[in-house]
Amino acid sequence: MTVEAQPPAPGEVQVAVSHVGLCGTDLHILHGAMDARVTFPAIIGHEMSGRVAAVGDGVSGWTIGAPVTVMPLDWCSECPACDAGNQHICQNLDFIGIDSTGALQELWNVPARALVALPESLPLRDAALVEPVAVAVHDVRRSELAAGDRAVVVGGGPIGVLIATVARDIGAEVLLIEVDASRRAAAEALGFRTLDPLAADQVATVEAWTSGAGADVVFEVSGSAAAVLGTTALAKVRGTIVVVAIHPDPRPIDLKQVFWRELRLLGARVYQRTDFERAVELLDGGVIPADALITDIAALEDIQDAFAKLGSGAMKVLVDVAAEGAPA
Repeated sequence: MTVEAQPPAPGEVQVAVSHVGLCGTDLHILHGAMDARVTFPAIIGHEMSGRVAAVGDGVSGWTIGAPVTVMPLDWCSECPACDAGNQHICQNLDFIGIDSTGALQELWNVPARALVALPESLPLRDAALVEPVAVAVHDVRRSELAAGDRAVVVGGGPIGVLIATVARDIGAEVLLIEVDASRRAAAEALGFRTLDPLAADQVATVEAWTSGAGADVVFEVSGSAAAVLGTTALAKVRGTIVVVAIHPDPRPIDLKQVFWRELRLLGARVYQRTDFERAVELLDGGVIPADALITDIAALEDIQDAFAKLGSGAMKVLVDVAAEGAPA
């Protein structure tokens, strides 16, 4: 689909898009699992980097050419959630790139308040990871994980590895549980201890690792019903379980364990601006292993191939919006 670029409206900034990251949500959209939210034809994409190309009326503080990313949340400022200071989970939230037009285009008009500044020292390729890193930062911050704690991350995809990385950076010890051998190998190459739950007893392993206590925090990132059911056996007394993955259907959970151990069950949905700013710092400081995470880069006209790679298990696929496509 070709769309002619329009100048930014008042209160908007036009961004010349550099790179866009594809994620599991985009794959769900492609497969029709989010038709209730996406209006077709649609331009999607919410993980991105670029430079300011134009500024609409009433916008100040941004200069042409400045490197930026977008925190893709546009809230109503009027609902009870917004009134309580929880604008990031506004009851009428517009998730830009899902509920409205996204970044998979050369020029993208967005609300000025959604922009987040990037340092010139951070390559725009790597800066396309800011959004998923912000997810991980928010998940870890919400869990109240602390230095010296032990965290179990269930699911070794991009978000799981990012959560493990952020957790390690604050001084926690991490065990990553993942069934896929290639993802376990990728995590091990980054220095993480991993476990195949199909080959070893995960409860016994966690108990041995924690001297019988259980993990301080368990992050459920896999989206698996079996994984959800197993999380309560991995957490310590008064431990925390953080539900990160999107579960489209209700899942069984062992409420006896929640009661017996006085467990805390938390949801962690998106992020706040402080999470985005911390994500920029972690990427710019080299804490996030961008080179290891970015496994494929495709041109915009090769988007179908990019989605195919994502669907086949690639860790992180980026679209280089300005790149030439593969020859016919």
